[in-house]
Amino acid sequence: MDEFENGQKGAGDGSVSWGLENDDDITMTHWKGMIIGPPRTPYDGRLYNLKIECGEDYPNLPPIVRFTTRINLKGLDPNGFVLSDQVQVLRCWRRTYTLHNLLIELRKLMASAENKKLSQPPESSTF
Repeated sequence: MDEFENGQKGAGDGSVSWGLENDDDITMTHWKGMIIGPPRTPYDGRLYNLKIECGEDYPNLPPIVRFTTRINLKGLDPNGFVLSDQVQVLRCWRRTYTLHNLLIELRKLMASAENKKLSQPPESSTF
């Protein structure tokens, strides 16, 4: 419930946001996320949308995360799914982590040296 409220209030610096896909989702399973690309990177100023699925064992187990906006980023499969074994925050998931932590870490990954030089698909293209 805290995650829902923090998402509604816009917690953080505004570079990421999250909320339920459907306000009627009483199981709080299906979320949407958004990341604003970090400055001085190929992602700069672009908006990246994600779908996040929190299974019934969340927060004990990490969510399933998929970019819906096309992006070239190491740690994703060809369909935009974030590979949990290749992204630190998911690989080392802890019960205390939140969707905010997840989105911030993905944004930091966008600014990493290995991703800073990757060419990107046309803006607003989707999977």
